[in-house]
Amino acid sequence: MYHDLLPQLRQAYDRAVRERDAKSKAPWKLQQRARFLALLLSEGKRSLLEIGAGTGQDSLFFQENGLQVTATDLSEENVRRCRRKGLCAHVADFAQLDLPEAPFDAVYAINCLLHVPRADLPTILEGIRALLRPGGLFYWGQYGGRDEEGVYQGDHYQPKRFFSFLADDGIQVVAQSHFDLVCWQHVPLEDEADLHFQSLTLRRRNRATSPGGLR
Repeated sequence: MYHDLLPQLRQAYDRAVRERDAKSKAPWKLQQRARFLALLLSEGKRSLLEIGAGTGQDSLFFQENGLQVTATDLSEENVRRCRRKGLCAHVADFAQLDLPEAPFDAVYAINCLLHVPRADLPTILEGIRALLRPGGLFYWGQYGGRDEEGVYQGDHYQPKRFFSFLADDGIQVVAQSHFDLVCWQHVPLEDEADLHFQSLTLRRRNRATSPGGLR
């Protein structure tokens, strides 16, 4: 279960804060980030929440480009690093995003929701949806392409981290149970033969009718 994984994930990311903050981003990640920013600006979106923000590199980019940014991470060390960069940042995991700044025009999540077990993912996504204003945008990007979850034994982080990878059709199905799909992209990875990057731009429905009524 997701809550059982939190102590190990928090410890792993607390220990890796310097390594992660010094790492440069691949060009395709910069392109994905810039594309989402362009969409936000074109729609007049002003406030953004980044979940799993790490050391705040992406949050700082969005803030420097005019957005009102709130960052969250489960690692206290990461949040300290975010605050040193002048970001509004909170220690919070995905199941406890009760934030005073909510609701938001947009949510940004890159390579963080892959730590959520598949069984818990619908609940987490519904919590994210509740943080968005109607019509708000959600960027969800992560490595995937096959169905597999468990602790990655080749991980150099200590403790080793849990990952949940989803096949392309699976991640789209679960995403569209909570959001409208605006854009889907498959980004190949040069150093991975059986994984790629899954990029989903999603929108909270203004009002949707389902067999059970309005949601």
